[in-house]
Amino acid sequence: MNDSKVVLITGASSGIGEATARLLACRGMRVVLGARRTPCLEALAAAIRAEGGQAHYRQLDVTDFDDVQAFADFAIAHHGRIDVWINNAGVMPLSMLAERKVDEWNRMLDVNVRGVLHGIACALPAMQAQRSGQIINLASIGAYTVSPTAAVYCATKFAVAAISEGLRQEVGADIRVTVVSPGVTQSELAESISDPAAREAMRTFRQGAIHPDAIARAIQFAIEQPADVDVSEIIVRPTSSPY
Repeated sequence: MNDSKVVLITGASSGIGEATARLLACRGMRVVLGARRTPCLEALAAAIRAEGGQAHYRQLDVTDFDDVQAFADFAIAHHGRIDVWINNAGVMPLSMLAERKVDEWNRMLDVNVRGVLHGIACALPAMQAQRSGQIINLASIGAYTVSPTAAVYCATKFAVAAISEGLRQEVGADIRVTVVSPGVTQSELAESISDPAAREAMRTFRQGAIHPDAIARAIQFAIEQPADVDVSEIIVRPTSSPY
């Protein structure tokens, strides 16, 4: 049943992750929340429970494979299965390549690409054993176009799309794979931009951002389709967006 699915969400402490957790819990799904900021997870889980939902949480660093495996084990210990894994954690410290912010490039690769791969690696064994499951990877409109200051970020999102398509072809009929690509959405991503010019440009760019609930509803739609229907790709963006 859709309403009793066990759903794991990375990057669940704010933004799209938080909105998705709240919505899916309201739909009766059992959410397991992971992120680095434990106090935020604790508050979110308490709010969900206060509204009659089911939520567990565990501190999570998606760049650490052992930590991601522990997150999967934690969910199985509580619920005995993993029905949906949402790879939502991401960072976006934009800058021109000539700035040579190599540490930031590596951070994006670690979180946005390796974090997704770690999630896939830890979700698949349980899903293959139960012969069902769904992996939802958050990409971006940056997976389809590139703009100045966003070369590395867009590269990581192109990678998410490629990994997802490869996974979809490999897993066969038992496991569904969905890519959700948000356009400009209200979130804390822009706060990770250290370059002053890029940070100010992104603040201006985000003035027409949509609420993360819009992305949560797209994720809900993909999950609640019949088991033989795989919503492979969804792009959600502001109506006014030219991108």
